[in-house]
Amino acid sequence: MKNIFALACVSGALAVALGAFGAHGLKPYLDAYQTEIYNKAVFYQFVHTLIIAVISWQGTTQKIKLPAILFLVGILLFSGSLYLLATAHLHGMPKIILGPITPIGGLCFIGGWLTLAFGVGKK
Repeated sequence: MKNIFALACVSGALAVALGAFGAHGLKPYLDAYQTEIYNKAVFYQFVHTLIIAVISWQGTTQKIKLPAILFLVGILLFSGSLYLLATAHLHGMPKIILGPITPIGGLCFIGGWLTLAFGVGKK
């Protein structure tokens, strides 16, 4: 689980950097709605980064590994697609490609929470 903890630390550092970049570097380029989307990406990245860090300290069991992986994939797909959606007018990536990715990331988050709940509760 050391690798997963390390990934959580990197994700946390990226969340801080991306949050600061959004608040300062992108401020002149994003309207209120785009800023809201961007901030939602940062928030979900932080929340799920923290849970990954916490559960990675619980040991190396398979019960912890699957939720951590689902949370990491969720961060990439959910938060990643929201970052790109909020800034699509700047980089030109079509929203039609990005839009369907976000709910897949959300399903990964839900799956992570459910596998954590059912996996940790069992002996």
